[in-house]
Amino acid sequence: MLRTQPKFDLHRDVVSDILRKEASVCRVEEYSGAVDIRIVNFERDGCILYSWKGATGTTRIGKYDPNSKKNKLLYTFDKQVCVSSCSLNKEETLLAVSLAQNARGEERLKPISKCLTLLIEIHPINNTKVLKAVDFRVKVQFLHHETDRRSVLESHLLLLTEDRYVDLYHVMLTRQEGYRVVIMNPERLSKTAERIVEDFCWVQWDRHTQRLYYLTFKEKFLLRSVQFYPSYNCETVFELPLELPANSFRTVKFANLGFDHYHTERPEQELVKLQVFTNKIGSMCVCYTQPLQDKHELLYTVVLVHKDCSKKFRVSLGSDASPQKATQLHPLFIPIGYYILVYLQGYFLHCINTRQQEMLCHSLFLSGRDVNLGLQCQSANITVLHAEDESSACLLDQATGRIHSAELSPAYLLKILRSDTSSRCPSSKADPQRLAALHCLLVYMGTDPNLELKVIEWLCDNVNTFESFDQIQEFILASLYRISYEKALSLDKILPYSSVFDKKEVPECLLKVPGVFCTTEIQTESTFKGKARSLQGFWSELQWNTERTKYLDADPNPRYRTSHMQADWDKMRSERRPSSQMNHIEENTKKVLSMVDTWSLDKKLVPLFQEEDHQQRAFIGLTVDKLREHLSRHLPRLGKKKIDSLVVNYVAKLLELIRHVLESVWLKYKLGPRVLCMTQQGSPAEWSVFHFMLRILESTRSLCLPLPPGYHTLFAVFAVRCLPHHTFLQYIDHGFLQLTETFVSRLMTDLDNSDANERLKFSILKRLPEPMVKRIYHMWDHPVSSASISRDYVKTLLEKHNKNKGLAFMGTDKPGFRPEFVPLTYLAKILSDTEEEGPNPFEEQENVDARFVEETALKQTLILLGFERK
Repeated sequence: MLRTQPKFDLHRDVVSDILRKEASVCRVEEYSGAVDIRIVNFERDGCILYSWKGATGTTRIGKYDPNSKKNKLLYTFDKQVCVSSCSLNKEETLLAVSLAQNARGEERLKPISKCLTLLIEIHPINNTKVLKAVDFRVKVQFLHHETDRRSVLESHLLLLTEDRYVDLYHVMLTRQEGYRVVIMNPERLSKTAERIVEDFCWVQWDRHTQRLYYLTFKEKFLLRSVQFYPSYNCETVFELPLELPANSFRTVKFANLGFDHYHTERPEQELVKLQVFTNKIGSMCVCYTQPLQDKHELLYTVVLVHKDCSKKFRVSLGSDASPQKATQLHPLFIPIGYYILVYLQGYFLHCINTRQQEMLCHSLFLSGRDVNLGLQCQSANITVLHAEDESSACLLDQATGRIHSAELSPAYLLKILRSDTSSRCPSSKADPQRLAALHCLLVYMGTDPNLELKVIEWLCDNVNTFESFDQIQEFILASLYRISYEKALSLDKILPYSSVFDKKEVPECLLKVPGVFCTTEIQTESTFKGKARSLQGFWSELQWNTERTKYLDADPNPRYRTSHMQADWDKMRSERRPSSQMNHIEENTKKVLSMVDTWSLDKKLVPLFQEEDHQQRAFIGLTVDKLREHLSRHLPRLGKKKIDSLVVNYVAKLLELIRHVLESVWLKYKLGPRVLCMTQQGSPAEWSVFHFMLRILESTRSLCLPLPPGYHTLFAVFAVRCLPHHTFLQYIDHGFLQLTETFVSRLMTDLDNSDANERLKFSILKRLPEPMVKRIYHMWDHPVSSASISRDYVKTLLEKHNKNKGLAFMGTDKPGFRPEFVPLTYLAKILSDTEEEGPNPFEEQENVDARFVEETALKQTLILLGFERK
């Protein structure tokens, strides 16, 4: 499920270097002794702090810099000590260390504290200041803020204690002799301590955002967040109540505060596992397990603060979970992008979509013993590190000291898509997995063009809809959603991302996924405090997302549904609109088509956007209008300019997406220019393309989405090549084929006038509106078209002649009137005289004059008398 890459190997990157250092200390060529190296902490810049027992009875602390790939010795204790916590300030002038002290031998007779916390000057190595000497564990952590100041002579240190309080030390420094950095007034250091948290039972540090999350309990559990600012001031900015049993934490829990290798906790002591994950765009997820009540079930909750709801999941572990083993079951929570992976080795993997959370089918759930993350280690040894790159996770294998970056594997997701539809796996289980995998590939990973091509290839191989969803509709909506989902989290509830919501009745298998049961609760008690109300950045975005979600939840129809535009489109086609409104719609269309032109592919294999399809142009402009109107109503904060850009890009992407799909299909079936020739019968490959284009047409028509100008013409060309004539006409009558003027004119000129083709042409002409028929007649070389052209010409000229000369030709419109025969020569003379009086109204269309009318009349007479064939 995960694609991993090695980032750090303790043995490769550190041990070999330490062995050389120990050999130098011992003055030997090669050090053969064992080196016990232990990772102690990670700093914000990615540096790894570690300690090891030296060859001469010492304990050393070192740093590995992942950027330079170099190790640096920071400090050496002249005896062996147990380093339980360690932190280095950003300027590398101070080292804070907590030592776990165990009385041995004669030391047992002396009073000794269990934990000694020191602050050490290391630039250069100089004084050591004792901060704490207590009988409980103490975690140390320097604040690291980006600053423009070249020389910073202050550091700020957090002390987090097992006695349930957190102190912040403000350490002022001074420079001596030009290079020595020492603590200013070390005797007053304890007076600089500021108590910022009291009475917590769980605490988590986020080194990248410089936030502290902690859990406190009075009448109920309350999760709070303390934000540290670049000025080194701090403030509680957020509170969230959590539903947990009162005895959830028997001991204090520290998360993301390094590794204490001298403190082991029994599995049964850890009743609840809790973690907080945030994303820069303004999302926050609080994940925690519930204490086990049924030994064969696992309960876990994901609070989606940005969605103002919590999702409670219950997963059956099956009868294989023994009561003794079940008490030790705690899943891994792994954040990757906007997905939270919940993994219990040997039981299940739940890939929770924290942005499309409304239905279970948009989150991937896999169960069984074969479920594997792809890691070559036991999940019990894995620690999830918060990565600065939110698109991947950092996983530390504590047993080997290896760190891997992990991201979702597209190959694994494609394998789920391609799973055999005829296999033993029922559609009720396979369809939700395919739908979730499809959305992950298209939205989360969709920026990879090669991956998109593989999804399109899968669509070609699976043209028919699945039992519970239309994969082409999902492809279109998910791909369109991808271009806008990073703009604002609120768009999740505004823009469509799945066609499932347009179904009158959602299939049962998409509402209930086998193996996992979910309940959703509205979470309305989160509170933003202090500067968070006016702060720009994460807290501002989170607050806006939360408040906007509450507003949209109260709206019965916040999401834009393309199918709701059908009534407006039908009304627009049936009514004549004011010219000003039509000009506005045409301007929308021009903006969209200009965007499409800038995205055009190098090789335009498919002839789209090459004709004036007035109906589709109007449809495109109307789509822009309605989507812009919807966004302006629900998300005014984005602003008019940003909304207009988003809408135009959205519709342009739709048209370009259809072209891109057809380009890919064209290449897959190796089609050439000959497919546009109507005189040849379609090949099996062309039939496949025709079928695929029909499915696109069905999907877009159901969603009421426009198609690129030229699509209907191209589809009709394939239809006339692949279908029998009577079936072709049925496709027209049932609305699947839309006859464009471009297609009909080509059909009239490309097909000969054989009996079968002539019948087809006349059948098509009967189905066209009268104005188009008259234009088509001017392109078809046939006696019937010539006769029609002549009649129209004669009527036009005689009406003109009647108006000028006053002859009684207008009586032909009276009921029962039958004009007497007028000799052809006399008629031709009148026409010629009228032509001389003014311009020919048919000049622009074709060379029609009195001579043409005379020849047509003679030819028609000879045909009627049987002297000439058509």
